[in-house]
Amino acid sequence: MPGSNTGGQVSILMGVYNGAGDLSEQLTSFAAQSHGDWRLIASDDGSTDDSAAILQAFAEAQEELGRQVELRRGPRRGFAANFLSLIAAAPEDADWLALSDQDDVWLPDRLARGIAALRKIPPATPALYCSRTWITDERLENPRLSMAVKKPPGFRNALVQNIAAGNTILLNRAAAGLARETAPAAAEMPGLPAHDWWLYQLVTGAGGTVIHDPEPALYYRQHGSNLIGANDSWRARAWRIGLLLSGRFAAWNDANLAALWAVVDRLTPENRAVLETFSRLRGQSLPRRLGAFRQAGLYRQTVLGQAALWLALVLRRL
Repeated sequence: MPGSNTGGQVSILMGVYNGAGDLSEQLTSFAAQSHGDWRLIASDDGSTDDSAAILQAFAEAQEELGRQVELRRGPRRGFAANFLSLIAAAPEDADWLALSDQDDVWLPDRLARGIAALRKIPPATPALYCSRTWITDERLENPRLSMAVKKPPGFRNALVQNIAAGNTILLNRAAAGLARETAPAAAEMPGLPAHDWWLYQLVTGAGGTVIHDPEPALYYRQHGSNLIGANDSWRARAWRIGLLLSGRFAAWNDANLAALWAVVDRLTPENRAVLETFSRLRGQSLPRRLGAFRQAGLYRQTVLGQAALWLALVLRRL
């Protein structure tokens, strides 16, 4: 098998839907990984293009190299439900779980770098690795770095912001087990905005560790089919802040909180208290909301984002 096989096997979970145009480039970047011990599980969520045929051809080529490629049928309830179904059925013997979109291109050390970072964490501690990305146009040209994370990851950040880009996530065995056991409950929550945000909340809420690598791990292609695009321009930030103030953010919080309460026994006592404070303050009078918000210590990564959070609190859009 090509590439290094030290460090354990990675199960790559990839959601697929009508991705034939870019899928081959992503698969080629899997084959080029310096960490060669991986298997791919792809969930096709009802594609009507050549995605399945491309995956089948790749599976046959990788079988000759001793790698497994499995194609599953997705639940056809959107991208978050598709990834949650993959996580719920992820192999228990995998040392690491990597999430992948269908239209990116991984840098050759994407897996190796994540494994090296996570190996520094005690194995019993749930840990999630994520990173910055090179944001590109549809042709993988004009690259620019995604936003840096300036404040430390944590549950108080995760409740109101996602910094863990799903296409860069790698989980250790402890985090994978936690996610696998709780994914079915999350999948039952209507309107859950994103699987990666849920993972960030789950791992930090359970007292785990999140590592955000300041170096990029892949090329993140931007095009008209992106379900959730990059957040690195003033226009994109203004759009997201508009969502926060429009009431969409409050609806996302409704779904996220419901998913967290469904697995509240997995949270640390401290984070349970934060969850309770956040849940309660949303229905209180303005003076009580302001006091409880300060007590909860919720934060976003930028000054503008934090200001918008306070405004959403005042306007009952939280």
